[in-house]
Amino acid sequence: MPLEAKQAPPLPPLPYDEWVSTKETLHLFCQIIGKIRLKAHPKLNHWWHVTLYPSVRGLTTGRIPYGNGSFEILLDVIDHRVVITTSDGDLESFDIPGQSVATFYTALIETLHRLGIDVPILAEPYDNKSTVPFGNDTEHAAYDTDAVHRFWQVISAASTIMEIYRGRFAGKSTPVHLYWHSFDLVLTRFSGRAAPLENARTQSDREAYSHEVISFGFWPGDDTAPAPAFYSYTYPEPPGLKDAPLKPDRALWVEKNGGAMAILAYDQMRSADNPAQALLDFMDSAYQAGATRAGWDIPGLAHAYADA
Repeated sequence: MPLEAKQAPPLPPLPYDEWVSTKETLHLFCQIIGKIRLKAHPKLNHWWHVTLYPSVRGLTTGRIPYGNGSFEILLDVIDHRVVITTSDGDLESFDIPGQSVATFYTALIETLHRLGIDVPILAEPYDNKSTVPFGNDTEHAAYDTDAVHRFWQVISAASTIMEIYRGRFAGKSTPVHLYWHSFDLVLTRFSGRAAPLENARTQSDREAYSHEVISFGFWPGDDTAPAPAFYSYTYPEPPGLKDAPLKPDRALWVEKNGGAMAILAYDQMRSADNPAQALLDFMDSAYQAGATRAGWDIPGLAHAYADA
């Protein structure tokens, strides 16, 4: 007799102002871990080699090649530990609560060294409002275990829904992954056509925006937009994008970074009668808006058997 699926618990609240200090600390912890993956993993297109991934216990680097073997770093938000495992069967870990960015950085590097792993990184934040080198940052030390766990519950649920939506596309697509740079969970679809970014500010931007994309994501909020939300944008932005209808009805277009961004507030999504369907509808309405106006081959890029 097949096992019945366990009913999904209600999605938790994630008010930005109640966990902002923890969020900023966690973001920097993830930057440290992410920079190790960036340095050690073979380069992939569009910076896919730098990202972290939701796992059943938190956020993971996945397998990182090293020498003749490999290692993995897991930020475990159930037991609130960093766990490092190797393909040789070795395991080391340390507790997260009570760590500042400086002590977290030191503990991680020393733990890697005990496992025979040496990955030198540029030990400072990347494009973050904090500019303090990791080894000197004793200010960021807040770590509310309940808030971190709720954040992981949100991105875990969002990842599942994004994976369903990812499966409906037959073209080139990213994994569902978390960019530690901007601290957002992302899924991106590609039309297959080149579209080099003019006047790119950084090498990162040139690599990320070398081709046409429609991107979807979740971010937990920041000082400029202090509320968690789902978003989507089309690059290059076609004329008339912000005039397209969005679903559900409470989704809207906003001006962001000089362009139109579709927004669905997290609280609106989680309070919907069917939150998963609300997010699927949002992503598909934003995709149809961008793909139609940009002239993508919508039928040719659809996965005909995705829901079979």
